Amino acid sequence: MNASTPIPLKATVAKPARLNVARLLRGALPGVSLAVLLVVIFVMQPRAMSYMGMNLMFNLAVPIALATIAQMLIITVNDLDLSLGSFISFVACVCATVLNQHPLLGCLALVGCVAAYALLGALIHLRKLPSIVVTLGMSFIWMGGAILLLPAPGGTAPQWLQAIVRYKTPLLPFAIFVCIALALAVHLFLMRSTLGVVLRGAGGNPIAVAKAGWSLLRIKVSLYALAGTFGVLAGLFLVGLTTSADASIALRYTLLSIAGVILGGGEFVGGRVSPIGAVLGALTLVLAGSLLSFLHISPDWQIGAQGAILILVLALRAFVNRLEAHS
Repeated sequence: MNASTPIPLKATVAKPARLNVARLLRGALPGVSLAVLLVVIFVMQPRAMSYMGMNLMFNLAVPIALATIAQMLIITVNDLDLSLGSFISFVACVCATVLNQHPLLGCLALVGCVAAYALLGALIHLRKLPSIVVTLGMSFIWMGGAILLLPAPGGTAPQWLQAIVRYKTPLLPFAIFVCIALALAVHLFLMRSTLGVVLRGAGGNPIAVAKAGWSLLRIKVSLYALAGTFGVLAGLFLVGLTTSADASIALRYTLLSIAGVILGGGEFVGGRVSPIGAVLGALTLVLAGSLLSFLHISPDWQIGAQGAILILVLALRAFVNRLEAHS
């Protein structure tokens, strides 16, 4: 073949170009999904573009985003937490009762919740137990504790907590600024720091991480402790917004958090996660609920409609993944 033949050059250039396009589509999908929902809502309800309208739409965005980040940290090591919603409900009950009446005791109880999550990670790793089974069992324990604290809806959020979550910021609601800060902070830690690379490596290639001298037990305990911390923060924000609590206040957060991670580009295996994508996925689910309300869809049908939106986005994800695989 003549040296001037351009065919090899075209082959070496075209394949990376197609691969880059596929990766770009994959990374942009969470943001595009959120933008499309925003445009549809603004067209249907122009008043939603106001400060008050945005505040109403994103009212519960922060606790859902925090719960999604907590679930993402568990998924980072190829585990799945089915107790997250019950855990956040328990934290909410602690906040509305013990923390409000006895602040020091309430703080100790919340620290104990984080420690319990860390011990849970150690138990799963040391005994090689399936995380789905263990966390499912823990969900009943958290739920039982929440019912003991609040057999009926009630309690009161501390005044200082209500003041924090209702803080009014200029231009955009406080919830949006918190979500942006959350996404950037977790992204810098998990995706850009040396420790973050090691934590993700424990899910992607645990054998290599262990051979490099890192303790897989410590990594899993650390990620579970971080997940517990974000779960506690989600419970605090939720009670601050609702001003009261009950034992089932956040049960749906388990499935919402899993859906948010997957919508944001996360995978159940391989340590493949995206903090920014996870927050965008959480916001997409929040907006989906607002869109269904604007469409006057009965609450009985809204869960099914949210599932349909999730399936549509995941179908687009599957198409992009196939495009990336064939590139």
